[in-house]
Amino acid sequence: MKMMAFTMRSCEKLFRALFCLMALLLAAQPLQALEISVSEPQLSANEEGYNLAADFNINFNSRLEEAVRRGVVLYFTVNFELNRTRWYMFNEQVAKKSKTFQLSYHALTRQYRLSTGVLHLSFVTLEEALRILSRLRNWQVLDKGAVSTDQSYQAGLRMYLDLAQMPKTFQVSALANKDWNISSDWVRWKFTPSEFSELPMPVSTIPDSPSTVPMPGSAVPVAGDAK
Repeated sequence: MKMMAFTMRSCEKLFRALFCLMALLLAAQPLQALEISVSEPQLSANEEGYNLAADFNINFNSRLEEAVRRGVVLYFTVNFELNRTRWYMFNEQVAKKSKTFQLSYHALTRQYRLSTGVLHLSFVTLEEALRILSRLRNWQVLDKGAVSTDQSYQAGLRMYLDLAQMPKTFQVSALANKDWNISSDWVRWKFTPSEFSELPMPVSTIPDSPSTVPMPGSAVPVAGDAK
């Protein structure tokens, strides 16, 4: 009996020591930040409906940078959704949109390319391409009449590295590596169409520093670069 009690006390002390060690190890590790964050999303009214603009902070790690330089095409997908909140049942989804940007490197021209649909831009450095990717502008997400001015809605936005669009043989290894699983949380905000019931009058002005590069979502193609 004494031997059994001694063994139980020893096991109890061992478990306590292991528990304290695990707690110390967890506390010593820093909290992992989101690889992509969304800031300042907003909808603006136009004659056709509503455009979306937002900024993204993309933590582009060295593994992704090396993959792009080796010829791997990365797909970044942006999801937008609009829901009508209802207290008596589940929310009603009013609209859902997706836009995918392809980031690639062309060794022949030594340029990075950012594409969406039939539009594409070329850059000398990866930093320039990521700066444009992080600024979403003029994305038409809602048509005129899709929402009612007497209703309030909840808009949502997120961005993630879309591994599903990559080759199947590549997905297996990428899914098991945390460096490839980068995404943002859903960012949601209240949208009230009545605040945009009257569109501002257009003002003819010359900008002080006009942008020479179209932003993602813009309908302005790059001349001489299409294939």
